[in-house]
Amino acid sequence: MKNGIFICSALTVALTLTGCNNDNNNEEGKTVEIDYGTKAMDYLVEIADETQGIGAREASTQQELETGAWIYDRLTGFGYDVTIQPFTYTKKVGGVDTILISNNYIIEKKGALDKTIVLSAHYDSTGSDHGSLGATDNGAGLAAAIAIAEKLQLTDLPYNVRILFPGAEENGLNGSLHYVKNAIDHDELDNVIGMINYDTVGGGDIVYVHAAHSDYEEYKGECESLGLNETNYTTETKFRDAMLQASIDVNGEDAKYIIHPALEGYPEGETGSWSDHAGFACAGIPIAYVEATNFNINGKYGYDGYSQTTNPEMWDCYDSDTKTACDRGTETKWGKIWHTEYDKLDKLDEAFPGRVAKQVSDNVNIVIELLTNDKYITVQ
Repeated sequence: MKNGIFICSALTVALTLTGCNNDNNNEEGKTVEIDYGTKAMDYLVEIADETQGIGAREASTQQELETGAWIYDRLTGFGYDVTIQPFTYTKKVGGVDTILISNNYIIEKKGALDKTIVLSAHYDSTGSDHGSLGATDNGAGLAAAIAIAEKLQLTDLPYNVRILFPGAEENGLNGSLHYVKNAIDHDELDNVIGMINYDTVGGGDIVYVHAAHSDYEEYKGECESLGLNETNYTTETKFRDAMLQASIDVNGEDAKYIIHPALEGYPEGETGSWSDHAGFACAGIPIAYVEATNFNINGKYGYDGYSQTTNPEMWDCYDSDTKTACDRGTETKWGKIWHTEYDKLDKLDEAFPGRVAKQVSDNVNIVIELLTNDKYITVQ
């Protein structure tokens, strides 16, 4: 013990990093068109399935480290050079300040123009004490990002694409904030033109895309932790709008991303600082945050997107007329999937047959569309 801080020993994991191979030919030697949306669902099983996958991946546990090794294995198998960025952070454990460890994993594919778009998907989960296996939060985002990485390695790109897999998001955005601080210190954000955050992209009733909040106070804590202030912060919406257009081009008007209406505390299409996009907005980088939830529900704390569904299984009693609990004083479930017993593949498929597969596949195809075409982003 030193100054009240315990130093945790490094976690180890005995995994053989065998790599994976991209075989696009069938037995007759003919080229087969790969459905990367379907592949993402296969990856989601490997990540979050209770029997076939890793399952819960609480920050700074052996399971989180095992997931990191799985990410490394997949990415090197696709042919990427993977940067492992270890970091430490301090949290209360048993009432004592404790130094914990985790890793970020980073890859980059060069494009024709030396401008960079960052795609991020955290790989830890939380709520295992409530039965959560992190299928939607954030297995779905992680699986989608892995499938996108696989496709991009085989594709010519108009811009550089950097994919970040942050650790320890659920207990304080620790990985992404460490990444942004380190990148600022080493001038690694100078040519970054935008950031896409994939967090909980499947499961909820509606898939939204957001920009950062127009009120800097919503992000002030995260910005100050990076040594930044309001002069650095951006509310620019161009990446949100580009993602919206890509979703229209891929899915059509009827199945595009949704821009949530103006709500108390959240102007139209804007979001808070509770995920890995926060540090990037603080650093002046336009963000697009994709999540599947339901802002039409008057949840426990209002219309804030923390109730993901109207499905009656996730409520003690839901009143569709008032869009809230039948009895707000006694409701315990509040339509929540994240961090609960419902964040499991089997329960999600039972409650919403085919929904997660459709949402994850759509998200893969939309981001591939945006990252492989130069028509969506104007670069000055």
